[in-house]
Amino acid sequence: MASKCSPAGALWQIENSHVLYASEPQLDIAEFRRVLVDSGLGETRPVDDDARLQTMLSGANLVLTARLDVEGKPLIGVIRALTDFSWVCYISELAVSQSAQGLGIGKGLMDEARRQLGPSVAISLISMPDAVGFYERIGMKRMADAFWFARKG
Repeated sequence: MASKCSPAGALWQIENSHVLYASEPQLDIAEFRRVLVDSGLGETRPVDDDARLQTMLSGANLVLTARLDVEGKPLIGVIRALTDFSWVCYISELAVSQSAQGLGIGKGLMDEARRQLGPSVAISLISMPDAVGFYERIGMKRMADAFWFARKG
């Protein structure tokens, strides 16, 4: 499994493995947490609150995963989203394990979301500051008219 390899070993395993993209509405909380932490998103998500993570997963109606096609099928990326499957999809997380970043996994997840949603569904998200360049590179348009009520707690 990639998580038991050294960083160089994990990178070699990812680059030389097939990636499986799938819809996984029943994704395990522990796997979700691990990818959030591995990706860096764990700093801004309630990774120490199992009940909240479960509610986040249960409330999403589109959960897409990227797994290595090796023994154990380790999770290396996830999208958690809300959509009406007709007009718009809001992606609340796009997380890719650090060892898989820069290898096309995030783009692959976005491509899978677009494939499953179809061309008539718009996709929106709020980017972390250090990921803005990624979204621009894959062709997403920057929106100036977004608004936000911050959460309290």
